[in-house]
Amino acid sequence: MAFILIIILVFTGIGVFFIFTSSDTEVQETFKSVPSVQEATDDNNKTGEPKQEQEKREESENDDAKTHVKTFVEDAVQSTIDYFTNKEAHIVAIGDSLTQGVGDSSGEGGYVGILDNTINKRTHLAEFENYGKRGNRSDQLLKRLGNPQIVQSIKESDIVIITIGANDIMKVLKENFTSLSYNDFAKERDDYKNRLTKIFDKINELNPKTKIYLIGFYNPFEKYFPEIKELGIIVKDWNTIGKNVTSGYENAAFIPTIDLLADTNVDLYAEDNFHPNTLGYQRIAKRVLEYLTE
Repeated sequence: MAFILIIILVFTGIGVFFIFTSSDTEVQETFKSVPSVQEATDDNNKTGEPKQEQEKREESENDDAKTHVKTFVEDAVQSTIDYFTNKEAHIVAIGDSLTQGVGDSSGEGGYVGILDNTINKRTHLAEFENYGKRGNRSDQLLKRLGNPQIVQSIKESDIVIITIGANDIMKVLKENFTSLSYNDFAKERDDYKNRLTKIFDKINELNPKTKIYLIGFYNPFEKYFPEIKELGIIVKDWNTIGKNVTSGYENAAFIPTIDLLADTNVDLYAEDNFHPNTLGYQRIAKRVLEYLTE
């Protein structure tokens, strides 16, 4: 009962959507009248500064953030460049809005764009193809693996990077909003495991030599509601599914991100409060680079 009350409070009083790395577009339409945290603070600027000065300050902060992104990643990139030199790597990214790069206002293209720009900065070392699609669930991604263009890309790939599952959770919320319970998420979690396994099997069927990397979930609510244990349990459960599935394949690895956006002292979220902003994507890109070169 307390869990249900928490979810209702989140939607009616806080203005933050539900959870994880991407949003289902239909859910956004359903709750589009709910103000975001950013909208709620626009009319009540805590600094007390005039709007024009606030906009100038924010623009300057954005420029600083872009510079920080470049230097932060480049500090750790030499080993990556050495790794990819002469390999002619073909990297395919598939999944949901996290792969698409939603929330990155810098024009980098999210973590995939940052990887591309970093690895290929001095000379072209890797070919990137991005098949991220906002709102994609695991069942939809499984169907998209029959798309001839995606099929061909995977057949030619050396590495496949996946983000998927957040919209599976959003689907549970939408369909059970009036009587939401932990068991609803537990059932969908088991179905997600089966679909994720089929996704891995399909990729290996197309190209048994490619390396598969599954990027895990992070929890934006940890920043706002650290006392709500149920939300953390759900994230942990679904991350465990990802780890277990990848451990069953010799050519697969799980990339954890639960720690990357938990820093409450740094703004790592876009205006929708759960997609990463440029700095958030930069942290994800750096983590992915570490795993690609292990």
